[in-house]
Amino acid sequence: MEQTKKKQFQMPSAYTVLFIIIAIIAVLTWFIPAGHYSVNDAGNIIAGSYERVEQNPQGLWDIFMAPINGMLGVPAGELTKETPAAIPISFFILVVGGFLGIINKTGALDAGIASVVKRFKGKEKMLIPVLMILFALGGSTYGMAEETIPFYALLIPVMMAVGFDTVVAVAIVLVGSQVGCLASTVNPFATGVASQAVGISMGEGIGLRFLMFVVLLAISIAYVYRYASKVEKDPTKSLVYKQREEDIKHFDIDSIGRQESITKRQKHVNILFFITFGIMIISLIPWTTLNKNFTIFESLTNWLTGLPVVGTVLGKNMLPLGEWYFPEITMLFLVMAIVVAITYGMKESVFISEFLAGASDLIGVAIVVAVARGIQVVMNNGLITDTILHWGEQGLSSLSSSVFLILTFIFYIPMSFLIPSTSGLAAATMGIMGPMGEFAGVGKDLVITAYQSASGLVNLITPTSAIVMGAVAIARFDISVWWKFTGKLIAILFVAICVILGVAAML
Repeated sequence: MEQTKKKQFQMPSAYTVLFIIIAIIAVLTWFIPAGHYSVNDAGNIIAGSYERVEQNPQGLWDIFMAPINGMLGVPAGELTKETPAAIPISFFILVVGGFLGIINKTGALDAGIASVVKRFKGKEKMLIPVLMILFALGGSTYGMAEETIPFYALLIPVMMAVGFDTVVAVAIVLVGSQVGCLASTVNPFATGVASQAVGISMGEGIGLRFLMFVVLLAISIAYVYRYASKVEKDPTKSLVYKQREEDIKHFDIDSIGRQESITKRQKHVNILFFITFGIMIISLIPWTTLNKNFTIFESLTNWLTGLPVVGTVLGKNMLPLGEWYFPEITMLFLVMAIVVAITYGMKESVFISEFLAGASDLIGVAIVVAVARGIQVVMNNGLITDTILHWGEQGLSSLSSSVFLILTFIFYIPMSFLIPSTSGLAAATMGIMGPMGEFAGVGKDLVITAYQSASGLVNLITPTSAIVMGAVAIARFDISVWWKFTGKLIAILFVAICVILGVAAML
């Protein structure tokens, strides 16, 4: 008689988790006292102005309408004029997906990596810092995640052929890209969504985030490099030594020699790829806010739009770099997708097909933003947002800014396990955490930095992440091996982040 197999627990998707949170919040609106703060002319809440108002409990109708209202944008009480609509972010995500779909169709990124690998032949260990920096830049600027999957199959044979193992290959890509996400400078899926949720520019706090990028990436590179050196000297030190012979056969380590060289068109595509993200970075930094005398982009835009014919062709409503936001950078990625297609010689029918395919790959991310917005909709419509802020104001009165910021970072660690989507987590929580930080004298940009640090740290190891599980599956080792490899690194990064945040809060 066959024994009945026990059903294994499976973590629900981000959508289910978010809907559960919405339902819980709706229940709480029946019990948490309703209240609101007064706001000043700038729309900021006035500390100490909290007062109770009539209860407005949310029901089943409100629960299911919340994601819809979150996408469309609905009145949200007196905390802000209206709940930020998810449509601009969701549409931007879809267009970025289309842009990446066009880039991937050209094969330019894959060929570029292969070109770098061949150029470093004989100095393979130097590939570790070089490639980790490249992947980290992708993570820091546009949240490189699922796009890394093809690189595992490319790098694993290379790393094994030069005496390393599959763990090194996975670490180069996964640690590199996710530490980049952890220290996102202008990542629109993390920094962008969070900044919009609290009403600040993505450029605010970029100096600290860049410092974290340099420090944490240096720590990570040293960690991976040290492990690779140990395996190179003594293969038995490898965490996957027992399956090395199987891996050598499975991955066909001679395959790297069959990778085609990068073409001239692909080189041009890669140049356009980096130019696109360069423009996005420049366009999102509030130059005049940082330095009132830095008006070069405003002057250039005024000069161009003032020209008799050129100004009319460009359009009189063109905004200068530094004042762009989601609508403008969405336009940038759409235009550059077209430019890349023309440069590569892509047919119009292929362009449309690949653009839509790329957009469809990220439609889940776009929708999760709307669902996450529903949490804030229910809280605002149930009139409990200000009450929770009031409790926070009272509870934080005795905390120093450093303690508050470190506790915020720690708070976001379990939250990141529950909601592995960085954009979903930001949309779900920033509306409450950003203003709460002001009670402790912590800027909203620092709260954002704490949030994305926790999210990035968790996304290095969480089994709820498709990126982590996909990587270890391709490398053919169990996630427990990955946890064993990253255990010390996670502890080191945790301490480093706490120190950086604590010092930043005091400055």
